Amino acid sequence: MDLYQQLGLKRGASEAEIKKAYRSLAKQLHPDRNKDNPKAAERFGAVTQAYDILSDKDKRAQYDRGEIDEEGNPRMPFGAGAGGFGGFGRGGTGQSGGAAGFDPSGMEDLSDLFEGLFGGTRGAGGTRTGGFSGFGQRRSAPPQKGADVAYRLTVPFEDAATLEPQRVQLAGGKTIDLKLPQGVEDGTKIRLAGQGQDGPGGKGDAIVTIVLKAHKFFRRDGADIRLDVPVTLKEAVLGAKVKVPTVDGAVMVTVPRNTSGGTVLRLKGKGFSKKGGGRGDQLVTLEIVVPKGDEKLEAFVADWEAPGDVRADLGV
Repeated sequence: MDLYQQLGLKRGASEAEIKKAYRSLAKQLHPDRNKDNPKAAERFGAVTQAYDILSDKDKRAQYDRGEIDEEGNPRMPFGAGAGGFGGFGRGGTGQSGGAAGFDPSGMEDLSDLFEGLFGGTRGAGGTRTGGFSGFGQRRSAPPQKGADVAYRLTVPFEDAATLEPQRVQLAGGKTIDLKLPQGVEDGTKIRLAGQGQDGPGGKGDAIVTIVLKAHKFFRRDGADIRLDVPVTLKEAVLGAKVKVPTVDGAVMVTVPRNTSGGTVLRLKGKGFSKKGGGRGDQLVTLEIVVPKGDEKLEAFVADWEAPGDVRADLGV
């Protein structure tokens, strides 16, 4: 299954379609939601691997041209064996510059084959010239960087909203303080240059995928945060000041007199950071809680008639 099929897409899909497909699958397959389903965890890893490559413009172009495989490794010509040559596969480098466990001394010299394909000729003294379809002397491929290393970082809801730096320990034991980007979302990827595996051309990168931890009462709505807050009948009728939690700490909020259930209060700048700067708001929905078995309240409303028809706008 190629990378596009992993995400349920066709080649030529837009960046937005790739991102949307990944977010949808990641939510379905996330290990926290599938603790008793190891196959879902495996599928999640495959989907994340596909998104890592297709969301990177350079790597996606290389993949579309057939230069790298589904794991991001360079494709070897003529079906070279797994592990590749030194610096090109997952295997470590062995002696004499070959792949680990591989002795290049027994390989057949394929130079004549390449020469026949690309038009090279042998000049005086055995020097080959004019290789690769007449573009002059053949150039050796630049040394490859080491492999990228993927990490998943679970970030508390409040920290993501306020962009609190996160401490991350890399595979080699190094600890760094990771700065979250503005507008961070579930599935956001952060590339740490030079923090991957060693290679002939230098170190690869570390790619950190952000996983936002769900909160027990906050809900994200774009850049805004929604929260349901219960209030008593007395507070709704007479008005009151009530303490309300936010991602920045508790604040006092005024409940206006004669407030109906479902009323939404807006707390400016108490939401998530936005990509363009600033923060969204916190939207507080007031829910009137009617106590059960309150005889005084029941006796009061038994003799009380509400003025007007509260359902008149519904046409019933």
